[in-house]
Parts: sequence; C-alpha cells; structure tokens
Amino acid sequence: MKIYRVGGAVRDALLGLPVQDIDYVVTGSSPEQMVAQGYTPVGKDFPVFLHPLTKAEYALARTERKSAPGYRGFVFHCAADVTLEQDLQRRDLTINAMAIEEADNEQRLIDPFGGQRDLAEQVFRHVSPAFEEDPVRILRIARFAARFHQFSIAPETMQLMQNMVQHGEVDALVPERVWQEIARGLMESHPSRMLQVLHDSRALERIMPEMAWSERSLQVVDFAAQQNSSLAVRWSALLSGGTVREQARTLCERIRVPNDIREIALITCTELRHIGFNAEMTPEMLVVLLERCDAFRRPARFHEIIDAARCSYLRQPADFPQQQLLALALSAAQSIPARQIAQSAAQQVPNQPLYIAEQIFAARVAAVGNLPHFFRG
Repeated sequence: MKIYRVGGAVRDALLGLPVQDIDYVVTGSSPEQMVAQGYTPVGKDFPVFLHPLTKAEYALARTERKSAPGYRGFVFHCAADVTLEQDLQRRDLTINAMAIEEADNEQRLIDPFGGQRDLAEQVFRHVSPAFEEDPVRILRIARFAARFHQFSIAPETMQLMQNMVQHGEVDALVPERVWQEIARGLMESHPSRMLQVLHDSRALERIMPEMAWSERSLQVVDFAAQQNSSLAVRWSALLSGGTVREQARTLCERIRVPNDIREIALITCTELRHIGFNAEMTPEMLVVLLERCDAFRRPARFHEIIDAARCSYLRQPADFPQQQLLALALSAAQSIPARQIAQSAAQQVPNQPLYIAEQIFAARVAAVGNLPHFFRG
C-alpha cells in the first residue's frame, strides 16, 4: 500500500501558491483493507475513505470507462493492481496529473505526462483522448483560465473541446453543475477568461445562449472582480452588461441560479438606467424606485443592486455619486414614523389600506424632498 498526494495540491505547491485541500490516492490496497486499517468509507460512486485521525480524504486508485453520454456516464474500476500512472491518466489536464510520494522524509515528484513542463510554459493541455468523454472538463478548464489567466490552451485541447460541443456532450450537463462551475469561475480574479474560453470552445452558446456576448460584458465582470464584489454582484453586473431582463430570467431559471442571486440580477437589469440617472429624478420617482427594488424591506439586497449597477457603469465608488444619493434617499425615507402615520390614517379613514399606503408614500416623498441635495423637483 502506497499513498500519494495528487492533483491541485501538487500543482499549487509547484506554483508557490497556498495549498488548500489535499487529495490523496492509495495504490496497492482494497476497500476491505482500508476499512481494516480504520478508514471510514464515504464514496458513493467509487471508494473514498476518511483518515481515522485527520479525516482527510483518501481515494483508491481507479480507472474509468465511458458507458453513457454526459459526465455521469462512467463505470469505475478500483483494484489493488491499478497503478498510480493509470489513475493519473484519467485526469483532465497534465498540470493536474502529477503526484508526490513521501518516503523517508523525502518527497519525490511523479510526473508521467509532462505537467511540470506545462506549468512552466503556462499551458493547459489534456492528458489523453479520454478528456473528451467528460463535458464537465470544458467548464473546469474555463474556470482554471479565470484563475490562471496567463495560461493558454493547447490548440489540440481546444480542438477536443470544440469536438465535444459539436457532438452534443455539453447538452448532457445538468443545470446545477453548470451553475456550480460558472459561480466558482466568477469568483476568480479574471472571470472574463472563463467566458472567453467558453465562447472560443463554442460551449457558451449552448449552456448560456441568452447571455449577451460583448467586450463590454467581459470588461464589466472583470471590473466587478477587481472590486472584490460578491457572487451576486458579479453575476448581476455580467448580465446587466447587455442581457435584457426576460433573457436574464430565462437563463437564471434554466441553470438554476439561486433565488436571491437571480432576484438581484433581474432587478439590476430592469433598473440599471434609473439607478444610473437618479440625479435627474424627482423625489416621487426616487421613492417609487426604492419601492420597486423592495429597498425598505431588504436594504442589504438593495445595496448589492446598487453595487452591481455601479460595476456595470465601470465606476469606482468615488466616481458614482448616484450610490450616495440613493443611500441618502433610502435613509431619509426610512426615517419617517411609518407606524404612527398608518395608525393616524386608519383613524381618519377606516378600512382603507390604500389611503394608509398613500399617506406613508407622501411622507417618504416629503422626507426625500427635504434632503439638502441634488434632486430636481
């Protein structure tokens, strides 16, 4: 039985980057032997075990065989005679197909497919033709491109990706997995590279056909990343860069974007122009805008909408006075004694909820209008 560190942990260590999760591969063992040594089985599709003390994951070396379309259509084979090289050969990229063996307080790099060379040359290159059997790998390469934005994609690897799209492999991807990979890529330093790779491989038009493709969209999403924005802000800024509301709604529903992120994106797409030109709005128009954005009930979400709009306009906070104006307007409108106004209105005109709403609205408009600011009445 031998244990090796594999995958991203090896890659990042060679790049001098912080190592997050460490994956281990075990050769020369069986599920029964792992359990006998105190490891706890957790894998559903193939044998993965938790270390009895550290709880780190250890996977038995395995091979795989394509059995059906899509990324779930695989049959895995795990046995004591599966070699480390066979296990590494099934991986996606050469830079992820290296291992480190620790023995006698020494570390030995095992690199059968030239991953260290491709790291030095900053190239994403597939390990074997089996790459094209798993469409998730297109998404993964795109996500890696957002993280390692200086890397290029080997021409033969891009050709494989285009072939996979042409043969309909990406059509078998489940929506949740598409969103999972897109979301992870958006949170990298250069998310535009992910979108560019998906576009170049022709996968973007298959997995997100509703998204408006433009250089400005790429610029906007990278700008949001530079601001260390939240996922909701990055996604909303990307869509508001040109995708109309109904297309954005269709896209969000189809790839199962979480409801809170979807709502922020749709409101941003709808209200972008009003937010950008709010200095030209009357106090009445501003309060209506705040109501449409549900800012009184969900002020934190409203501020994310404003951040997304600011990124869509490619403005730093200091260069986007609209953000301050809307914050002041919201604060002023929130300051009115809404409960007292409602009670007074109910006494004046009983059983008329519309009258109560009108009185609260009027008080909010008056509060916004009294601000020593910039709005034209």
